[in-house]
Amino acid sequence: MDGNRRHKRIPSRLRCWCEGDNVTFYARVGDLSEGGLFLRTSTPLARGSRTLVRLHGEDRHELRAEATVIWARSEESSAAQGGEQAGPPGMGLQFAELAPPALEHLRRILAQEQRGTGALD
Repeated sequence: MDGNRRHKRIPSRLRCWCEGDNVTFYARVGDLSEGGLFLRTSTPLARGSRTLVRLHGEDRHELRAEATVIWARSEESSAAQGGEQAGPPGMGLQFAELAPPALEHLRRILAQEQRGTGALD
């Protein structure tokens, strides 16, 4: 685990809704942790943007979490830096503080993803 990270990232195949900067889109989650997620998108929001993320685990209950865009990588910058070597386009989102029930729900989703049984849509 990277020395700057407090939470283990779990590769994910989930999709989620992301709302921010007057846009709403549906995108694939690249990885997920208790601290946030990497969202694959060719149109990342600007760094510092506040978002609302909505995703579901296999129990189909919705997790709603506020998050902030910590970093963003556009398709252009990804291609200029060597494509997949630089990483796919998207954005890193850091969750705002989660209430205990939301954190417990997120932990269940993480456990499902770790087992490879997460919902795909």
